[in-house]
Amino acid sequence: MVKHIEISDSELRNKIKNAEICFGGNQKLKIYGTLKCSSGKRMKRENRVFFSSEMEAQKNGFRPCGHCMKTEYQNWKNGLI
Repeated sequence: MVKHIEISDSELRNKIKNAEICFGGNQKLKIYGTLKCSSGKRMKRENRVFFSSEMEAQKNGFRPCGHCMKTEYQNWKNGLI
């Protein structure tokens, strides 16, 4: 897990380009989603964290976003994750 406030913008772009970061999350709400999610783009920088995989996000106690990851969210809601 990488906190947005602890990484520079150029370093962040490089990690995304190299597929080291694939998901973003809200540290306060414990929700993760895709980097293109409109809900995720609105969150404050100090609340934003990044993950390399869904498994990493789930291990840190985050749940899928109901907006950009509808199927994963339904599976989580139904207790399948």
